[in-house]
Amino acid sequence: MSKKIGSELVSRRTLLRSALSAGAAAIAAPVLAQDTMNDLINARGRGTWDDQFDAQVSRTAGGTVSNTPILSPQSVSNIQQAISQYQQIVSSGGWPQVNAQPGRLRLGVVDPSVQALRQRLMIVGDMPREAGISSSFDSYVDGAVKRFQARHGLPADGVLGEYTIKALNVPADVRLQQLNTNLIRLQTFPGDLGRRHVMVNIPATYIEAVQDGQVVLRHSAIVGRLSRPTHIINSKIYEVILNPYWTAPRSIIQKDIVPLMRKDPTYLARNNIRLLDGKGEEVAPETVDWNAEKAPNLMFRQDPGKNNAMASTKINFHNPNNEYMHDTPEQGLFNKLMRFDSSGCVRVQNVRDLAVWLLGENPDWPRQRIESVIASRVNTPIKLSQEVPVYFSYISAWSAKDGVVQFRDDIYQMDGDQELALQTTAGMEKSPGSIDQDAVLPQ
Repeated sequence: MSKKIGSELVSRRTLLRSALSAGAAAIAAPVLAQDTMNDLINARGRGTWDDQFDAQVSRTAGGTVSNTPILSPQSVSNIQQAISQYQQIVSSGGWPQVNAQPGRLRLGVVDPSVQALRQRLMIVGDMPREAGISSSFDSYVDGAVKRFQARHGLPADGVLGEYTIKALNVPADVRLQQLNTNLIRLQTFPGDLGRRHVMVNIPATYIEAVQDGQVVLRHSAIVGRLSRPTHIINSKIYEVILNPYWTAPRSIIQKDIVPLMRKDPTYLARNNIRLLDGKGEEVAPETVDWNAEKAPNLMFRQDPGKNNAMASTKINFHNPNNEYMHDTPEQGLFNKLMRFDSSGCVRVQNVRDLAVWLLGENPDWPRQRIESVIASRVNTPIKLSQEVPVYFSYISAWSAKDGVVQFRDDIYQMDGDQELALQTTAGMEKSPGSIDQDAVLPQ
């Protein structure tokens, strides 16, 4: 469709209805020039509210992202404002339940359950009240659902799937309780977090790199599963290792590697894992009795390279749990909705960007040199000239200065209500024959 659409013999109402039936993908497509779109949106005679097509409203999910860190001097006052808002919602009776079949409600659908959905979205401010109450899932509902999804860490696709419906139906008093629980957590952090610091938010599965009070990098992360959780700790990052070795801990050797070797004696060789004795001498795998009751008393060390469990980069911080942050050769894992898959260590998407930032005060390590060393596959530890504070936190509810209230699932069941742990069984599967290569022995 071209810019000449204004002269074509097609009614505004017909155009708008066809756009609604085409679904969310049609809204995003560059079919109309922006000036023509704005003319349609702002036209006086565009019909009743249920014909409305507001592309600007459908893009409101982006407004939930803020450069304000979760941990900041304003964190406590921001969440206190959210608590006040939700106290009023609870005292007014909360919000209605949305009874809908997963996947049924989306742009263009007319269904009686949309009325409750509209009320639910209006009460928390995701949709303007002037949009009205009706059974039509129009672009105002689409935009409000996307905003709600973004605030709850869900894919902002505008479709009410299983997890979106579950999140919508958590009662208001339970959300208020979640906010109060996280207020207490936020009050435990020091007032001065450091000019440069890193924050790992476990329930949100993402990482913030903060400098001078602003988020300069935000990374998706994969953290520990419920049975092997990532530890909550305040520490300092002291080292970046390019092309790291991976050394398997005894637990993974016993539980994972030995059973795999019984099934496939070539497993170690295929994965570039060497056996080393106490003198550092290499031991041939075929000389080991893999059917013995106990695992061999040897070091299992994987060489640097593309198959290495930590790929290009490892980030060390002081802690008693042998945990660290690292790259991964399995980048597709970051596309999963639920990223609680590790044995405690944290995999970082686009970790090289974080490494460059961490080494920003090491003048001898510009990005070009870092990339050159990674390409060489030579193991290279680098001490930071200034250690960077890192905060492994469990913040499942917070609010930024713009008043956008964020919630995440209580994956570790620490918030005191089972309804908040919505998705703890999702995203836990592992590829057949794989092992958790994200723990390390001291080197």
